[in-house]
Amino acid sequence: MARGRAERRRSAWGAWLAIAVAGVLVWVAMHGHGGASGDAAAAPSSSASGSPSAGGASAGGPSPSTSGTGGSWYHGSYDPSQFAAQARDRAHEAGVDPQLVMAVLYDEDYKPHDPSFEKAWLKLKPTAALGLANMHQATFDQVKQGRPFADRSWLDLPDDPDLAIRAEAWYLHDLADELPAHHVASLTTDELLALGYNTGPGNMLAFARGVALGPQAQQYLDTTRSNWEKAGKAIAI
Repeated sequence: MARGRAERRRSAWGAWLAIAVAGVLVWVAMHGHGGASGDAAAAPSSSASGSPSAGGASAGGPSPSTSGTGGSWYHGSYDPSQFAAQARDRAHEAGVDPQLVMAVLYDEDYKPHDPSFEKAWLKLKPTAALGLANMHQATFDQVKQGRPFADRSWLDLPDDPDLAIRAEAWYLHDLADELPAHHVASLTTDELLALGYNTGPGNMLAFARGVALGPQAQQYLDTTRSNWEKAGKAIAI
């Protein structure tokens, strides 16, 4: 009888664990719309081909960890503005607009950035994006070539917000190098770069030529526009 009760308890715990994992999967499926992900659904609505993409503390805020000790910067919540100083510094280093770097951080704040959560999720989805700017491994490994952080690992991103912002800024720099001097007037250069960050350089170039945005790319553009003023205020502090 005791063994039967124990088996029932184990079965119940197994069922609850399965439900919890399923809940996480559903949450990410519903919210994983952005983030240097290169998702096919973010591609333009024409036949233009796109390349996979990445998916980058102010005084009184938490300092980023560079030691890889497992989330020492995270204290139960996260506001992108707490890393405005890093966004300014890394944007200037890479020669890109600090407001754009900050806006992308706001755009990518759609999922938990708790380092422990990201590492646990990585075990379920090895192709996940990591860090505050949601960067994939292939993009990080490409961006770091010849840069001051060339010796760093993609796996460092969850624990090191400054590295995540630095990689984001340099990826935006690389995307800017690919943009033509003239593009459609309906999209600003910064908007095209944000779209490139989300959908990849191939799609960004298609959008620059006037190819219509797909639904997810349009959603990302709308998000960027809605975060633009907030990003500017954060950078100005």
